[in-house]
Amino acid sequence: MACNGTGCQSGCYKETTEDQDENKVAADANPDNNNNINNNNRRHLTTCLKCKATEATVFTGGDGGGRFCADCFRSNLYGKFKLAVTSNAMISPTDKVLVAFSGGPSSRVALQFVSEMQLKAQKNYDATANRERSLPVFGVGVAFIDESEIHPVTSAALDKAVEDIKEIVSNLQLPTKELHVAPINHVYSTKISDGKQMLKNLTNSVGDATGKEDLLAHLRMLSLQKIAIENGYTKLVLGSCTSRIACHVLAATVKGQGYSLAADIQYADARWDVPVVLPLRDCPLQELNILCNLDSLKIVDIFNETCAGINGLVSSFVKTLQEENPSRECTIVRTAGKLTPFPFNRIPEANVDDADLVSQRRQKKFNLKPIESLPPESFCPICNSPMSCYSNPEPRPELFRAACCPSCQYQILPDEASSMDQFYSFLPESIITRAKNGNQKWMREKIQDCLLLDDEDEV
Repeated sequence: MACNGTGCQSGCYKETTEDQDENKVAADANPDNNNNINNNNRRHLTTCLKCKATEATVFTGGDGGGRFCADCFRSNLYGKFKLAVTSNAMISPTDKVLVAFSGGPSSRVALQFVSEMQLKAQKNYDATANRERSLPVFGVGVAFIDESEIHPVTSAALDKAVEDIKEIVSNLQLPTKELHVAPINHVYSTKISDGKQMLKNLTNSVGDATGKEDLLAHLRMLSLQKIAIENGYTKLVLGSCTSRIACHVLAATVKGQGYSLAADIQYADARWDVPVVLPLRDCPLQELNILCNLDSLKIVDIFNETCAGINGLVSSFVKTLQEENPSRECTIVRTAGKLTPFPFNRIPEANVDDADLVSQRRQKKFNLKPIESLPPESFCPICNSPMSCYSNPEPRPELFRAACCPSCQYQILPDEASSMDQFYSFLPESIITRAKNGNQKWMREKIQDCLLLDDEDEV
C-alpha cells in the first residue's frame, strides 16, 4: 500500500519499512526463524510494486526507485502516454496525426503507442453495430526528415536507414500508415538543387556552433510542418521525452529564452499551423530505452551526432545530475512546469460534431487552462518563440534583426550588415512570410482603436 502521508509524493511504500520492523521483532523473539525472515525480505524487495505477485525484472530510477515485472512496466509507461493524450485532448477521433520519426528510442515508442491507440479505436469501431453512432478512427502518418545535407552520411547508410524505417512502418498493425521521407531542404519551394545550395549557404553563414544546431532544429520543424500541411494532417506528434525537455529547460535559460520557455515545455503547442503535441513529456529516456529492449523495437541510428556548444554542455551536465540522482530530470521538468503557459498551449476548440463532443467529455478535469487575459503574442520569425514586444514595421534585411528574439539575434544572425543581407537572401520563404505576417499583425494591434468596424459607416 502506498504511503498515505499528506505531503508525500515520492511513490514510496510504507509497508516495506513496516514489514521490516515486524520481521525484526519476530527475529528477536525467535532467532530460529532468521533464515525464513531474510528470505521473505529478499522476496519482498524483488517483487513487482504494481501487481505484487510477480518477480520484478525491470528496475528504474526516479522518485522512490521503481521495480516492475515486464508487463506492469509496459502498462505503467503506456499509462503515462495515454493520460497525457486524453487529459490534453491531443488526439480526437476525426484527427489525422503525423508522427515525427527520427529513428531514436523516443520517436520509436511514440510511434508504437500511437499505433496501438489507433488499433484499439479501430477494434471499437468494428465492434459497434451502429456505425453511424460510433466514433471514427483517427488516421496516422509517419514523417522522416533526411538531414544528409547537414550531417553527411554515405549513400549506402542513408538507403539502409530509409529501408529500415519503411520496414518498421510496414510492420505496424493495421490500419496502414503512410510514410513521408523528405530532405530538410524541402523547406525551400525552389528546385531541389537550388534548395540544397541555399541550405548550405544558410548554415555556412552561421558561425556559432550552438546557433547552427538551433537553426537546424527550426528548419526541421518547418519541414515537418510543411509535410503536415501538404498532406492534410491536423496534429503533429513529437517524441520529446522528459530527458530532452529537461535539457531544453536549462539550455533555454542559459540562452536567455526565459520568457518563451513555458511555450516549449507544455503538452500542446498550437502556435504552429499544425498543432504540436508531446505525449511522452512524462516519460524519461531511460524507461523508453528499457521498453525498446523489452519489446525488441527496432532503432534506426542515423543523424545522431553529439551536440556541441551550449547544447552539448547542458546535455553532459544533466546526464551527470541524473547519474547522481535518478529523479533530477523529472524534478527539472516539474519545476519548469510551474511557469504560466501561453494561451496557445492547448488545442484550440472548434466547431465539432457529436463524435468530437464525446471525445471532449472524456477530458480530465485538470485540463490546461492558461490565462486568457494575456495580450496577443508576437513571434520570432526564425524560431517562432513568443516575444513580449515587437517593433519592426517592415521585413527588410536591415530591419529583420529587430523582429527576431534575442537568442536568434546573438547566436544565429551575423553581426555585419553585408553578411546580414546575404543571410536574409538565403532564408526560406516561410520564414520571410512569417516575418511579414507578424508585422501586419503588430501594425493592426497598434491601430486597432482607429479602425472602423464592418458595420460602421465612414464619416
